[in-house]
Amino acid sequence: MPHYEALVAFDRERFRLGHITMEVLHTPGHTIESACFLARNAENEPTDLFTGDTLFVGDVGRPDLLSGNLGKEELASMLYDSLHQKIWDLPDKVIVYPGHGAGSACGKNIGKETVTTIGEQKQTNDALKEHDREAFVRAVTSGLPVPPPYFFKAAAINMRGPSGYDHVLSETLKQLSLLGFKQKLNDGCLLLDTRDPSEFAGGFIPGALNIGLNGDYAVWAGTLIPFDREIVLVTAEGGEEESIMRLARIGYDRVRGFLSGGMETWISEGEKIEAIPDISIHEAENRMMEGHYVLLDVRTKQEASDYKLKNSTCLPLQELSGAIHSLDKSRPYIVYCAGGYRSMIACSMLRAQGIREVFNIAGGINRVKAEQHALVEYAS
Repeated sequence: MPHYEALVAFDRERFRLGHITMEVLHTPGHTIESACFLARNAENEPTDLFTGDTLFVGDVGRPDLLSGNLGKEELASMLYDSLHQKIWDLPDKVIVYPGHGAGSACGKNIGKETVTTIGEQKQTNDALKEHDREAFVRAVTSGLPVPPPYFFKAAAINMRGPSGYDHVLSETLKQLSLLGFKQKLNDGCLLLDTRDPSEFAGGFIPGALNIGLNGDYAVWAGTLIPFDREIVLVTAEGGEEESIMRLARIGYDRVRGFLSGGMETWISEGEKIEAIPDISIHEAENRMMEGHYVLLDVRTKQEASDYKLKNSTCLPLQELSGAIHSLDKSRPYIVYCAGGYRSMIACSMLRAQGIREVFNIAGGINRVKAEQHALVEYAS
């Protein structure tokens, strides 16, 4: 959509940007205050719809993230009304710009495309195909993953107002010498390594949790790290401030500093490092023939229901923390996800819990599919 600088008029329901009129549509369902913004051209024809968390590509906003008196079924019923009374009758050619894409926890299974149309969603979005209210509510409220804990914490912070940027940095952006860093670890701080998974795999500090800045960093930090844990960081050069601020945006303000010089400092002093081998599907297959390996799929159950690697066990990453203590530490594990980001997080968690033989399938199942390997098993 073109950029317009002149704000000519504004009221609660409509405002004008140049010759484009923007109409505010109140669309409760994901939350009570959810809204969409409908753009109309000079002829008052609807052209673009900015749907926020109401309508995604192939999905709709989940109704279970509101902390309050309303249950998910009641919110899902509101969402049904919002979609059918305010969105459904828009022309098929209206372009839709959702607020999130694939990987966001605000939906169950959001598609990878970032732009769609009303017509495309009528044809492909399963939620929009449910014209019966009760069937829609059942569809939208079933199979929901556990909400990331930071959602509710962040909502409370938004209500009272967050700390200022400068204040957060003054409290958390602190260089730690090797001695000071090791003391923080001894004091019980969680070690978060925010480097790219491929860098992490090649060498990391024992016990580190890898959540790379190059992926859904805030989502997984908020899902896997308890709010009351103090944190110290290892980052790529120049990644310290971003690592801290993206944590602060979801309510994590207990960062106690970062290792000055990062892994170079740790290695130069002769400290112990560990590694997680990235292996091809062919090497994984050879190892699996030995029979005692556990092939672990850490994607969601929805992803695994479409296709998976034969003989794999699905344990979604968001559930791994609760199940990790029950895993057999004497067995070696081969881990995969879609592309390698989540699986490296899982590998770091397994190693931190004392499982010594852990391998990551390079490129995840997406690469295995591209190679048309026979181990890929599709839903019938």
